[in-house]
Amino acid sequence: MQKPARYLVLIEQDGAMLARLLDDDLRLVEEFDASSEEVATMTAGLKGRQSAADPFWDRALRGHNPAERAAALVYTLDV
Repeated sequence: MQKPARYLVLIEQDGAMLARLLDDDLRLVEEFDASSEEVATMTAGLKGRQSAADPFWDRALRGHNPAERAAALVYTLDV
C-alpha cells in the first residue's frame, strides 16, 4: 500500500514546470504538469515555501541543479 503524499514540490525541469508529489519519506508518489487544475486544488489555502535548496531535499530532487532547487515552491499537504 502506498503512503499518502505529504509534500508537493513545483520545480522546473528542462524549461517545463513539474509538480512532484512526495510521501513523508520523500519518495515520489506521482509527477505531473504543474499547470494542471489539480495543483490549484491541492494548494488552495496553503502557503508554499520558496526553495528546496536545503540538504533535506537532496535525495528527492537529485538531478535538479541548484538554481532549479532554489526557485522551487514547496507545499506541505495535510494527510
